[in-house]
Amino acid sequence: MTFPDWFVPMAATLTQERFAGPDWTFERKYDGIRLITFKRGLDVKQYSRNHLPQNVPAIAAAIAKLPHEELIVDGELSWDQRDYHVFDILWRDGRDLRGLPLEARRAELATLPLEHPLQRTEIVDGPEPWERARTEGWEGVIAKRRDSVYEHRRSRSWLKMKIEASQELVIGGFTDPQGKRVGLGALLVGYYEGGDFLYAGKVGTGLDTKLLVDLRQRLDALALPQSPFTVATDLPRLRVHWVRPEIVVQVGFMEWTGHGKLRHPRLIGIRADKSARDVTRER
Repeated sequence: MTFPDWFVPMAATLTQERFAGPDWTFERKYDGIRLITFKRGLDVKQYSRNHLPQNVPAIAAAIAKLPHEELIVDGELSWDQRDYHVFDILWRDGRDLRGLPLEARRAELATLPLEHPLQRTEIVDGPEPWERARTEGWEGVIAKRRDSVYEHRRSRSWLKMKIEASQELVIGGFTDPQGKRVGLGALLVGYYEGGDFLYAGKVGTGLDTKLLVDLRQRLDALALPQSPFTVATDLPRLRVHWVRPEIVVQVGFMEWTGHGKLRHPRLIGIRADKSARDVTRER
């Protein structure tokens, strides 16, 4: 059987339902970047969900050490790239495992000697797993049918129950820091709709000192003389800097306001796996 060099990863469908039952199992939903890893001998290739090559040396080295000639695993890479939460195994030593039910694939995954920075995704089966997610501040949980095979599409056999909404957005500007803050004050973010770049609001929380300084350096190199937003209301006018909209970030928030702005946004992380022009509002 030919070892694949790529396939479309299975994706979960967003649901507002809250349910449990013997046919379903639940996993913690992590904040991060989807990462599918292909190992053949000592050669390890990593891809995002959009087939963009990724390079995380510590993860690749750990995968290369696993005692298998051929291996394909699926998981979520943390934003700081320190942990790879593996939730599925799809191929091992000439065996295509994608047609096996989830429970059988989990049994196969359990035999892999995963060591840090490789981790197994936490299973949170219980009467109300979403309540634990809410209490502990998780992004949400993924519900999966125990008998589900691995499909190369968005499927209702996997359902995501989000506790906090999140959205990919593009930085179009930033404000100056005030008081003891360094680097920058708040990010001005937006998304594309047709040929327009729409302003979605300010993001000022979720940035530590190192990220503030590093991000300011990156943004200064993208400086523009005027706003890149083509549709915008309530843009700040003082101590503001405009940039070419190239850097994509993931933002958590409570909801969209009636005026099309983010309510209580926070920065989750910077995305390197998606083009800015592909960022649209998720509805």
